[in-house]
Amino acid sequence: MSTLTLKDREVGIFFWAEPDALATLRTVKSCGVVSGQLAIDGTVQLTPETTAAWKAAIAAEDFHVFTVFAAYEGESYADIPTVVRTVGFMPADTRAARELRTREVIDFAAALGVKSFGCHVGFIPHDPTHPEYIAVRDLVRRIADYAATFGMTYCLETGQEPADQLLAFFGDVDRSNVKINFDPANMILYGSGEPVAAFELLASQVISVHGKDGDWPDPAQPGSLGTERILGEGSVNIPKFMAALREKGYNGPVCVESGVHGEEQRWQTLSNAVKLLNSLR
Repeated sequence: MSTLTLKDREVGIFFWAEPDALATLRTVKSCGVVSGQLAIDGTVQLTPETTAAWKAAIAAEDFHVFTVFAAYEGESYADIPTVVRTVGFMPADTRAARELRTREVIDFAAALGVKSFGCHVGFIPHDPTHPEYIAVRDLVRRIADYAATFGMTYCLETGQEPADQLLAFFGDVDRSNVKINFDPANMILYGSGEPVAAFELLASQVISVHGKDGDWPDPAQPGSLGTERILGEGSVNIPKFMAALREKGYNGPVCVESGVHGEEQRWQTLSNAVKLLNSLR
């Protein structure tokens, strides 16, 4: 495990960049946190003005950003075939543009003083000799090397591969700054493995965790994704999962992702989830 500061041991929130940086952070803090992970969707223009606004807001609110995540234009999580076709670095026709965008997001994170970048890579072929596997592996190496110039880790999000396959990919990438942001619900939503067992296998590489819950895909609907749930109401078994973190000596951040969408419910749901995780930590 990485050596972490006391501030890294907090419960935080995963949240999306909105146009008003200061207002966004104040809303996030209203849920009872002073830290989190900042997500940048593909439409956000990362101008010098954007960077300056976020840097000033973070300083003004004394807020700690653990990780900056990138999402990309054209991605869709409608179902597994759509994820395969659109998400991360697997679509060959957007790969070059997304590599450039990734570097922009890393530059943005570095300007904010954030030491971790993350994203979904997409469904990597199981065959390490497959041309698409090789192309994505080499791209991940390039991104890791670029992040390393800023002293930054590159976190891969879990869920789209079983834990043993992700671990094998790690070995093949062979970059010491490539780590894992472990999302227990994603393991369930994609039907890729029981989350506690997956965490135990990957624990040595995990530097951040999502607090998220969900139920398994419907076996009567092949290709479907599972359903996100309010934290504590899905199939992850959050108390068991949090106990597994303690047993493995994990002291890093746990950042809530809401399983409820819609502005009216979202922030109350996040606030309740923060209270639940604090009670379990």
